Amino acid sequence: MPQLLNRIAAWLLGGQRNISRRARIVRARYDAAQTTPDNRRHWAAADGLSARAANSPEVRRTLRNRARYEVANNSYARGIVTTLGNDCVGTGPRLQVQHEFAREIEQQFMRWAKAVNLAEKLRTMRMAVAQDGEAFALLASNPMVAHEVKLDIQLIEADQVATPWLVFQSQPNTTDGIEFDRWGNPVAYLVLDAHPGDSGITAATTAKRVPAASMIHLFVPERPGQVRGVPGLTAALPLFALLRRYTLATLAAAETAADFSAVLYTDAPADSEMREAEPFESLEIEKRSMVTLPAGYRLEQLRAEQPTTTFPDYHRQILREIARCEGMPYAVAAGDSSGHNFASGRLDHQTYHKSIRIWRHRLETVVLDRILHAWLDEAVLTVLPGAIGDDMPHQWFWDGFEHVDPAKEANAQATRLASNTTTLAYEFARQGLDWEEALHQRARELALMRELGIGVDSIQPATTDEDEYDAQTTEN
Repeated sequence: MPQLLNRIAAWLLGGQRNISRRARIVRARYDAAQTTPDNRRHWAAADGLSARAANSPEVRRTLRNRARYEVANNSYARGIVTTLGNDCVGTGPRLQVQHEFAREIEQQFMRWAKAVNLAEKLRTMRMAVAQDGEAFALLASNPMVAHEVKLDIQLIEADQVATPWLVFQSQPNTTDGIEFDRWGNPVAYLVLDAHPGDSGITAATTAKRVPAASMIHLFVPERPGQVRGVPGLTAALPLFALLRRYTLATLAAAETAADFSAVLYTDAPADSEMREAEPFESLEIEKRSMVTLPAGYRLEQLRAEQPTTTFPDYHRQILREIARCEGMPYAVAAGDSSGHNFASGRLDHQTYHKSIRIWRHRLETVVLDRILHAWLDEAVLTVLPGAIGDDMPHQWFWDGFEHVDPAKEANAQATRLASNTTTLAYEFARQGLDWEEALHQRARELALMRELGIGVDSIQPATTDEDEYDAQTTEN
């Protein structure tokens, strides 16, 4: 009987080994699914980890530290991150609401936004997403805010939202500093009492629990199930290192060639009777002088072959690839439009402006609407007359994209207004102005001009050469 059981066990184990061997054979019609000696090392790091496992705290910490290093030491990385914050947020959003107290609501909110420096904090959040992968903002009360509404936006760095070890052991539903319910909704955030990188603090073991209603978490979910963000510059980090290494190597080669002024050499055979020079002997040459050389020797200056002619092309190509991960054109990332004409510059900026509009929509949905609702809850008790519902229709307006030809843009604006395809509120908001205040100011100016006898009717819009050409063509 024992022998029979052993034979059955051996047969089962042998079958499992055969199944494992067969499982390793991948039969696919896709070339990318084939593993060959040529691509084996290229795909060696590919894995099947989930979004949470792939973006573990250790992985995100490494990516954050390296991205911060590049931004701190690489001028292009610093410029890209700063430009993203400036272009996306600009001077800050403007609120427009549809309500009987619309003017008062808008003015009070803008006063509060200036008091808490909302635009600067939004720019910091956008830069943090590119550099750290995510940004956290705590809705808290601050008695030092110079406004009747004491709501404030306190930014928290991503390192400080984490799960202490003791909490990790006791609450399995807490993942990487975020507590979830059974449906996957964030319930609370764990904010460490001290930043892990503070001087003199080795580890933060205690944290406070912040309800999800009081915390804003801004990041880009690139995979289903992803709960924490990775830096937007992640894919470009190796390229920054390559760019710096190639630049330093080119500079070192050029300096090495320039350090050697000249060499003495001879074509005479080794057993000749000419004077033999000491190998690697250095001689000082006096400036603006004529010297004689030993018999049989000639003087030749070293040619500096660095930087190579391909250095500018390599530099531009690497920078294009770096900027692509943030949807930024080369001209914006490098601050150089010398290789563009008018048409190609406009085409590149259209894609960039589309990504900015998407980011502004994300800021409105994730950040600004939450802030507005929290502000209204407190403002109706202090500065606003009457109750205002959370479903109040509202819009956010941002800085417009500057046109390279102001005259054409003004004519296009007049055409849009005449055809009722835009509004004064929208056009003024693009310039950061309140349309009602602007119209009242313009009315006062026109009244004063008439009072002083200045001809108002003599003011004509500027015309471009193309407009005059079109008018002459129409008459002919």
